[in-house]
Amino acid sequence: MSKKFLGLLVMGAFLVVSCKNDANKAEEAQEVTEVSADANVYVADVAASVIEWEGSKPTGKHNGTIKIKSGELSLNNGKIEGGKFVIDMTSIEVLDLQGKEKTDLEGHLKGLAKDESADHFFNTTKYPEASFEITSVVTENGVTTVSGNLTMKEITKNVSFPATILVNEGQLTLSTETFSINRTDWKVNYGSKSIFADLGDKFINDNIDLKITLTATK
Repeated sequence: MSKKFLGLLVMGAFLVVSCKNDANKAEEAQEVTEVSADANVYVADVAASVIEWEGSKPTGKHNGTIKIKSGELSLNNGKIEGGKFVIDMTSIEVLDLQGKEKTDLEGHLKGLAKDESADHFFNTTKYPEASFEITSVVTENGVTTVSGNLTMKEITKNVSFPATILVNEGQLTLSTETFSINRTDWKVNYGSKSIFADLGDKFINDNIDLKITLTATK
């Protein structure tokens, strides 16, 4: 393989990674969309709605779910005009572990440490809820992108992700593709190599993969 070709290959890979990171970068909070008075309101079916998550570190990864506490979406002429849902951060569950390992990691993620000054992940005692409020829904070349203000730990950032929206007989389903957020944008700093320089290989990756399924009824 020629050095020139290898250089082009490396440059291409760098550009792909850079574009991906830019796509997942949280922006400053945006103004939420205005909802028409005649829009139809769909109320979240919390039993049929869920957020799936996956986090990783050098030695492996874990996955689980978070429940949606409440929410609604407004639909007008077949298009979503706006919406908001509340996330129950106290419902964080780990699915790939059992027994004490499962409960220990769940407590760690929720921030239920005996030392109240310890800032373990999401600190759900102080911040039991998070929320997402839509700022825009744009469809281009057959791809729908939903943008909205995600608030965690009293910090609000705007994020975007591709989603599929289906409406059928009084039921609306918004399903996202898997997307990533950088947890440190919301000061979820525990174990972050980008925040603490002395962690060596005992760090936890900043990016968290998420997949949202929100089902709502008219």
